[in-house]
Amino acid sequence: MDIDILELTETQARFKVTNTSPEVINALRRVLLSEIPKMAIDVVEFHLGPIKDADGREFESVSPLFDEIVAHRLGLVPIPTDLSMKEKDKCDCGGEGCPSCMIGYSLFKTGPCDVYSGDLLPLTEGDASVRVKDELIPIVRLGEGQAILVYAFAEMGTGKKHAKWQVANGVGYKYLPSVKIDASKCDNGGTCIPICPKKVFAKEGNKVKVVNEGDCILCMACTDENICKTGAIKVVGDPTKFIFEFETDGSLSAKDTLMKGLELLHQKFEDFKEQVSTLEA
Repeated sequence: MDIDILELTETQARFKVTNTSPEVINALRRVLLSEIPKMAIDVVEFHLGPIKDADGREFESVSPLFDEIVAHRLGLVPIPTDLSMKEKDKCDCGGEGCPSCMIGYSLFKTGPCDVYSGDLLPLTEGDASVRVKDELIPIVRLGEGQAILVYAFAEMGTGKKHAKWQVANGVGYKYLPSVKIDASKCDNGGTCIPICPKKVFAKEGNKVKVVNEGDCILCMACTDENICKTGAIKVVGDPTKFIFEFETDGSLSAKDTLMKGLELLHQKFEDFKEQVSTLEA
């Protein structure tokens, strides 16, 4: 498998994969969707009863939403992830929770106001690395006399367990297109040029040429016999070459997500190879 990066940002990746097969590329897709570990809030503790602010004013610990809904929204907030952290049930602390497997946050707001993800503050003061990056995710709107005080704890998991631990989304791939024009059949009428949604064709002089082959989405509109009456255009997908793309929720960078996905995929193949080698002939 050879990978050629076409576009890479903090949260998006688009790359070309060659010398592979649909089975392998789909295995990478499934790994990215369900097996990349990340941190997500899993435990939320709500303060019940009256709450006083720094000025001694008293608020009722209540909001327009049920606590379960607020907890669910907090669970979906992308938490910055350090892949060196351990899953709680595999940590040396025996699942009790420690800095190696858990990140704690507090949230205290009094109404009337809107509560956002950026109001989550790390319990470890001064640790900017675990501050929520997307600070404008709405959580709940508090009314007059209402307040919310919660302690939330994030732990490592994967998308196999719950969607809140899913790092990558919009994961997909397509065959690398091959668009050819048979010059002996083409009448150079140009009927295929406006019909292509990706502007793959253009007139160069008096001839129709393929100018943006990589942008082809294999819609096959140009091969319609009512568009190209001479049948000069042939569009096929190469089953050994693919364009792959995905984006992340921000808890991990696109680069780290891809590297971890390839590492996991390689390990799966090695484990399978070892299991097969132990089978009796």
